[in-house]
Amino acid sequence: MFAGKTEELLRRVRRAQIAGRRVEVVHHALDDRRGEGIVSSHSGLDIPSRAATSATEILDLIDPAVELVAVDEAQFFGPDLLDVVQHAADTGLVMIVAGLDVTFDGRPFEPIPALGALAERTDRLTAVCTVCGEDAPFHERVVVGRGDDGRGDALAAGAEHVGGVESYQARCRVHFSAARWRVGAGGSGVTTR
Repeated sequence: MFAGKTEELLRRVRRAQIAGRRVEVVHHALDDRRGEGIVSSHSGLDIPSRAATSATEILDLIDPAVELVAVDEAQFFGPDLLDVVQHAADTGLVMIVAGLDVTFDGRPFEPIPALGALAERTDRLTAVCTVCGEDAPFHERVVVGRGDDGRGDALAAGAEHVGGVESYQARCRVHFSAARWRVGAGGSGVTTR
């Protein structure tokens, strides 16, 4: 979060449009923070978008003349997105996918890691740690979520996972306190430098 993923997605979409390519932008219906039918970055850039409730619905939304599909907040589509993206790419459709690759508790947020393994190109963007200013590949939930432990299930897509600065903060590895929640961490956390 806060790494500029959506902003980079929008930059690539606008570049494709300038080049005369037919483009469609899709986001998950869970994310309506900035209104319906729009994808926007934290910096205020925006573009019209179509909402889908499932990965399989994405291709149904796309006009056959479209040459490039951009998918924002892709982590909410779950593992079915992998087959959809592979099918689209195999038929010549260019897919640009933006999403979180790690949950707030430090687990891989599928399907993003799997998509990265199959992509022709990947760019991993990082935010800036809100504690020390270092690169921040993690994000920590700072409000209570669902579940007995107050964190909810980080891998189950739900409206409680859609949020911004009011709910999450960017963290470097040193300041990522969620490491103590991981199985086998023994409460000691993980630090590497």
